Amino acid sequence: MNAKPQPTTSLADAAYEQIRQRILDNAWPPGHRALEQEVALALGMSRTPVHEALIRLHAERLIDLVPRHGMLVLPVSPNDMREIYEVLTALECMAAELLARKKPTDDMLAPLSKATDDMEIALERNDLDAWAQADETFHMALVELAGNQLLADGVMKHWDRAHRARMFSLRLRPKPVNSTREHRALVARLREGDAEGASRENRAHRERASRELLAIFDQFKLAQM
Repeated sequence: MNAKPQPTTSLADAAYEQIRQRILDNAWPPGHRALEQEVALALGMSRTPVHEALIRLHAERLIDLVPRHGMLVLPVSPNDMREIYEVLTALECMAAELLARKKPTDDMLAPLSKATDDMEIALERNDLDAWAQADETFHMALVELAGNQLLADGVMKHWDRAHRARMFSLRLRPKPVNSTREHRALVARLREGDAEGASRENRAHRERASRELLAIFDQFKLAQM
């Protein structure tokens, strides 16, 4: 008996995830071009789900769609990065305020503490990839614990482009020794229910990280990442 074909929507989702991951991993770096048919062949899929996935990625500004030339992976410029960090900082500060107002318990804050511990262990092992994963886990947990889905959706809209630039620059920046201390200071303000203090700690943390990242563009004379 023949198996039923997968719904187009699930194939489109699979195409989206595969293309997105290749972009985030820089397997398809900024400036990479591919015709729709070439993408379909690379994924072993038909053009219909690939077309739907590309439209979605275009809306998220990871790619541009060029008539008769397929897709173009978009770079992240210094101005793009500055604007992305400004938006993420504002949204995360609100998330920190919302979470602090809940008077979170240690159990509730456990994901943040564990992620910070994992960052510290990764640095001791000089494993920058594991550090970056734990750092992103911390920030994602902060947003999720705030309990505002619209806020979380806003963060996710810009997350992928920020992730790609951060991973590109991970080994170009100074060793990220400040982040664990800043994370622990933020968790302490959250535990105290200090909404204003939590927002202030998060803003200082994000603005410091933004300065370091933008300095990479200047130091290495990069027009884009």
